[in-house]
Amino acid sequence: MSPSKRRKLILQVCQSLAVSERRACKVLEQCRLTQRYVSHITDGEEKLVARIIELATQYGRYGYRRMTAMLRQESWQVNHKRVERIWRKEGLKVPQKQPKRGRLWLNDGSCIRLRPLYKDHVWSYDFMTARTSDGKSFRILAVLDEYTRECLAILVERHITSQDVIDQLFDLFILRGIPGYIRSDNGPEFTSKAIRDWLTHLGVKTLFIEPGSPWENGYIESFNGKLRDELLNREIFTNLAEAKILIEQWRREYNQIRPHSALHYRPPAPEAIMPVIIPVRLTEKVV
Repeated sequence: MSPSKRRKLILQVCQSLAVSERRACKVLEQCRLTQRYVSHITDGEEKLVARIIELATQYGRYGYRRMTAMLRQESWQVNHKRVERIWRKEGLKVPQKQPKRGRLWLNDGSCIRLRPLYKDHVWSYDFMTARTSDGKSFRILAVLDEYTRECLAILVERHITSQDVIDQLFDLFILRGIPGYIRSDNGPEFTSKAIRDWLTHLGVKTLFIEPGSPWENGYIESFNGKLRDELLNREIFTNLAEAKILIEQWRREYNQIRPHSALHYRPPAPEAIMPVIIPVRLTEKVV
C-alpha cells in the first residue's frame, strides 16, 4: 500500500477501535513520522497540477508518460514518477498496459516482416471508414513512413478509387522522393493492375501481407488505432469538410507535437522553431 493509503488506514483503525495512534502504528508497523507527515504544496506544484489538468483535458487519451514528455518539451523539470503521483491524486485516467505481441518468424528463423532501415525505405498505407452525423460513410487513406513513424498524408473522401491512390502517391513522390518499398493489405485499391504496373515502372517494390493477417502491417494498424481512439471516437463530424479539417489538424499534431514512445517520446517530425536573428549594428565606418 502507498503511504497515503496506510495513513488513512491508521486513522480508520483509531476511530473504529478507539485505540491510540501509537498503538495502531505499532501493530500495523507504520512509522509515526510517516503517519504524521503533512505534504506541503508550493506555488510551482499548483502551476504544474493546473498545467497537467489542462493538457489532460486537451489530450484526453494520453497517459502520464506521454504527458511527462510534453511537459519536458515545455521546459518543466519533472520526471514520470512525479507526474504519475499527481495523475492519480487528481483522479485522471491511467491507461492499462498493452499486451506484448510475438514477432513473426518462419521455421528457418528468418523474420517475415521487412524492417525499415532508413527514412523513406518502407512506406505503408491502409484504409479506414468513418461516418458523418447524417449516417453517410467516408473513407480515410493514411500513408505512413515506417522508419520515422511520420504520417505523410491522409486522404479523406466519400469514395477512394485506385486512381485516387495513384494521385496521392504521385504527389508524395514529388515532395519526398520514391521509397524502396510500399506495404499494404490485399485490398482491391492496392492490388489493382494499374497501381502495380505504375509502381513497378517507377521501381517501387510492393509488399502484400497475408490475407486475414493485419498484424503483419503493424505500423499502419497501430497508427489507425491511435487515429480512431484519439479522434474518430471522440468527434462528431457534421459534414465531410469538417472531417477533412479535423483529421488534417490531428495529423499535424501527431507529426509535430505528440510524443512517440518508440522514438524516446519525441514527435516524428518536431515543429521547427526559427531562431531569433538580432541585427548587429556596425559602430565603425568604412572609409
